[in-house]
Amino acid sequence: RSAQEMKHMENISSLLQGSSPGDYQRPDPKSEREAVAAPGEQPWEMIMDKKHFKLWRRPIEGTHLYQYRVFGSYTDVTPRQFFNVQLDTEYRKKWDSLVIKLDVIERDLATGSEVIHWVTHFPYPMYSRDYVYVRRYSVDKENNLMVLVSRAVEHPSVPEDPEYVRVRTYESQMVIRPHKTFDENGFDYLLTYSDNPQTVFPRYCVSWMVSSGMPDFLEKLHTAALKAKKMEIEVRDYMSAKPIESGGSEGKASVAAAEHKSDGTCSPAQLEYA
Repeated sequence: RSAQEMKHMENISSLLQGSSPGDYQRPDPKSEREAVAAPGEQPWEMIMDKKHFKLWRRPIEGTHLYQYRVFGSYTDVTPRQFFNVQLDTEYRKKWDSLVIKLDVIERDLATGSEVIHWVTHFPYPMYSRDYVYVRRYSVDKENNLMVLVSRAVEHPSVPEDPEYVRVRTYESQMVIRPHKTFDENGFDYLLTYSDNPQTVFPRYCVSWMVSSGMPDFLEKLHTAALKAKKMEIEVRDYMSAKPIESGGSEGKASVAAAEHKSDGTCSPAQLEYA
């Protein structure tokens, strides 16, 4: 589904851009909302149009919340670098100053799925939030795609902590499409995201926080990928770390038991924006 949404956005982007940069003609807002939404979907509202990305939102039915979608491109890092930096939990602790805690709680050795506990600062005067979520990633070499999906779960090893506000509703999908190959500079990405931060603030305040915080996160992620590239910071290569094939003995391991036995490189694994 994530791959299909990416294809739809690529088609829309090419229609909006025209055959050359000079051909760009911005459609009227109603046409653009209807174009961005797949057939039968609720329309999206564009709230930010920058050089490297566009940001949309749409209400989630029956709630006071929005779902967000970012479509953007980078030309100065490779898809592999951008993908690996998102996944590397230990490296994120260095470049993301909002992280209080970020740990892999459990890993399924058969599928590569991981349960993550993430605690992050929220803007004053709000309490810090914590997320427990499962993530899985896939590299589809045949279709030249990388996908990373996450959603909130409960886990017995991570009970609620009165010091933080537990976020129980969270979903995120990142799709990366290389312009050429996984190891050459240039790619498009599509990030679709929603969560319920459980604030008492009005919807427009929460929308402002997300619509300003998400681009800021993506730029920090991009800068971290550039820094890892230029300084040759060791980041685990998740494209090469394939899940262990199991002939029926599906392994679930705590992090202590499942830590890197393979290449000796950095960290367990990490999440994307939430």
